[in-house]
Amino acid sequence: MKISVLQFKSELGNVDKNFSTAQQLINRAKSSDVMILPELWTTGYYPKPIENFADVEGKRTAEFICAAARENNVNIIGGSTVAQVDGKIYNRCIVADRHGEVVNIYDKTHLFTFADEGEVFTAGKRFSTFELDGVKCGVAICYDLRFPEFIRKLALNGIEILFVPAAWSLKRLTPRQILTKARAIENQIFVVFANSAGISEIIDPLGEVIAESNIGEEILTADIDLNFRAEVIGKMNLLADRNIFVD
Repeated sequence: MKISVLQFKSELGNVDKNFSTAQQLINRAKSSDVMILPELWTTGYYPKPIENFADVEGKRTAEFICAAARENNVNIIGGSTVAQVDGKIYNRCIVADRHGEVVNIYDKTHLFTFADEGEVFTAGKRFSTFELDGVKCGVAICYDLRFPEFIRKLALNGIEILFVPAAWSLKRLTPRQILTKARAIENQIFVVFANSAGISEIIDPLGEVIAESNIGEEILTADIDLNFRAEVIGKMNLLADRNIFVD
């Protein structure tokens, strides 16, 4: 499966310009099987008052993602957008398949207190999985990565690839690089981390970096071999060896 990370730093509050940049990157990476955009790529992270930049029910973003997916015959993990639903604001990821159909909607569950996200956004209350070209996948948004029990739920539900759209500061690069590797190793999955600030990466189930980007606008592309994951699990099946007990 050929995966492309569409890495760019959005212009804060310049929604039309950001959509234009995303379209250009999609056009350049259209030979991929799956594309992923960063967190809050439509607005940047994040303009205030956020209500002035909200996409009502994520409609504009969904229409854009679905049209791009259908026209380019590609699956798109739509990063995330500021979605306003019933008066509440969510950090929402919309996923479209090759047919231009929405196959998953996920709202960021863990809100980053350090950046006052809890004062602006409403936390999502569910995780979900979906299939792209027959491969079971899951999404976590940025800060979600720090919560192993959340990612483990996705793994226990059978995901093979975890997609992580993010706006992760490079000041906290070291812990983030540890976390992507840890989540990959402990769950024996591929992790695709798409970061607006740069240093995006694609990690295999052994925690090895398959591909890593630089800083700035870039398309990071790599082929992942899902048979390799099966080989890893065949030698050491961590989830099967879990010993859960109650004190």
